Amino acid sequence: MAAPPNFEEGQSTYRPPRFNGQYYRWWKTRMHDFIMAEDSELCDVICDGHFVPTKNLGNPARISVCQSAKEIWEALQTAHEGTTQVKQSKIDMLTAEYELFRMKDDESMQDMHTSFTSIINELHSLGETIPRNKLVKKILSILPSSCKSKVSAITETKDLQTLTIDELVGNLKT
Repeated sequence: MAAPPNFEEGQSTYRPPRFNGQYYRWWKTRMHDFIMAEDSELCDVICDGHFVPTKNLGNPARISVCQSAKEIWEALQTAHEGTTQVKQSKIDMLTAEYELFRMKDDESMQDMHTSFTSIINELHSLGETIPRNKLVKKILSILPSSCKSKVSAITETKDLQTLTIDELVGNLKT
């Protein structure tokens, strides 16, 4: 591959090589390298064309008829979160589960923490956030009567406005 006799631009990493109508193979190699350095996925799209996933994995692909990234995003969101009505029903169900949550007598502190965090995380993923201080107060209120002395000590010595759930559970374990 012969290099062009008149190399007009410097070898800048910020500018692509300019094609002057001659020495295509030389320019193509330089351009390919430039694009690869910028974004290898972009290079794949340019060289191979864009890829729209359409493989069926048992169920037909919900996004195979979508024409834009926005349509794909909305189709996936509806498929996995449901409509606004379904989402609100999930929030209502999880809120009720949160409000009725209690620590079982035979349950370890770690198991209670895991179950509680699961409910909170699901609510958060649906856009419902409960303030940290309310979560801390909720945990303190659901503990069995055998933990009353610990609850009193924590309530008196800790600032419940800034105490995190992990710090609270750590204090309760000790």
